[in-house]
Amino acid sequence: MEKLIAQYENIRRRMKAYLFANNLANWDSTTEAPKGCFDNRSVQMGVLNEEYYKLQTGEETVAVIDALFARREELNPILKHEIAERKEALDKIKKVPMNEYVDFMTLLGSSEHVWAQAKKASDWKMFLPLFEKILAFQKKYVKYVETKNLKGYDVLLDEFEKGYTTKEYDKFFEVLKTDLVPFVKKVLTKDLQIDDSFNKQLFPAEKQKQFMLHLQTVMNFDKDHGLMKESEHPFTTNFGSCTDVRFTNHYYENLFASAIFSAIHEMGHATYEMQVDPALDQTLSGGGGSMALHESQSRFYENILGRSKEFWRANLPALRKVFPKQLKGVSLETFYRFINRSQASLIRTEADELTYPIHVMIRYDLERALFNDEIAPADLPKAWNQKVKEYLGLDVPNDKEGVLQDVHWAWGYFGYFPTYALGSAYAAQIFAKMNSEFKVLKSLESGSTKQINEWLKDRLHKYGSTKYPKELFKGVAGANFDPKYYLKYLVKKYSKIYGLKP
Repeated sequence: MEKLIAQYENIRRRMKAYLFANNLANWDSTTEAPKGCFDNRSVQMGVLNEEYYKLQTGEETVAVIDALFARREELNPILKHEIAERKEALDKIKKVPMNEYVDFMTLLGSSEHVWAQAKKASDWKMFLPLFEKILAFQKKYVKYVETKNLKGYDVLLDEFEKGYTTKEYDKFFEVLKTDLVPFVKKVLTKDLQIDDSFNKQLFPAEKQKQFMLHLQTVMNFDKDHGLMKESEHPFTTNFGSCTDVRFTNHYYENLFASAIFSAIHEMGHATYEMQVDPALDQTLSGGGGSMALHESQSRFYENILGRSKEFWRANLPALRKVFPKQLKGVSLETFYRFINRSQASLIRTEADELTYPIHVMIRYDLERALFNDEIAPADLPKAWNQKVKEYLGLDVPNDKEGVLQDVHWAWGYFGYFPTYALGSAYAAQIFAKMNSEFKVLKSLESGSTKQINEWLKDRLHKYGSTKYPKELFKGVAGANFDPKYYLKYLVKKYSKIYGLKP
């Protein structure tokens, strides 16, 4: 057993090095790589991923993981869970031909750059050939790895949130459609009377970045082990360790609130990563427990905390100091109502908290239709626009504000979007549990999220991915998932803002 574990630790050490190199290259691609470098970069990434595939599927790796899996009851709980995860991943990757895997990873080496160019030009046809290749591989991948219990789109859903397939998501979204959508429509008929003329001014990007430094202090972001840069689409990444966690932001001078809430959102992700037990750094069980758990943290910080009156009672003075002219005369109440105003909108990342899950439902419907061959890639913009009209009553003016607005498909991330809505619902239930132990929003008046961070670290963050998502969620929320917490939270909050009877 000692020899087997030593062999596995050596294999794992090499795996983490490949993952580190891959993450570093992807980070560079999205933040500062010159636009002319991507052809050569794709070649290098192809070689790197070919070597990683060989390591994952090599005779020694297969023999060691199979042997440890057979004797998993003799292992400590953390290693036992990790080996079960590695065994599942190994059984999948062995079914995918190496040349196809390498070609796909090579494709992804330039996909985000192509997507960004297409978005800038607002031209789906520029991205379409690449999208078709990404989708074609994912459909083949599904066929390679599907089992008796997991078929089609369910394979991808389960990879992003273990234990969640169309069966679970359909039930969840049906609750939202039945109980939340009627309330949303009721709210959207109301006009929240506020003077938002301050939002029509320009807020220089450099000044916005100055306020981001303030937010990093408020959220206790560890600048010795993390940093912030710019990208077309904000994201957070780690490099296999809680000691190197980075996030990006994007600045719009005519939409100053965008960067504020993107930063809080991404630092929610970063807080999760930074608070994983350092002892897990040399394992493959570090990092967040699942995508929905990760989104529960980002959405919790962004919306439940970041859009609260208590948060801005503590931080609006600092924002006024950075933008004295633009925010002159803007009261706390006006600002609070402004950042929580609900209205049908085109952009998911700019959507208010109440209408946000509708944006996710649109993407879920479209992805499932793609994998059921009900929509051809060329027809996706038309289908997208129809869904937006059906769900939100809006006309989509162009591809940039429609089908090209999200980067996820350029990453090959089909099955990811539903975790955003599920994570938002997770956050409400976690909030209820936390509130039973201390006054969460009142703690923000201290000007810091420290008490909140520590509570989440003790109950969720420190465990990394050493357990399955449902077990991790129950540990932090104190019960199994129940979407009623989400409905109650949203109805209570927005009824008060809009003067409605809950």
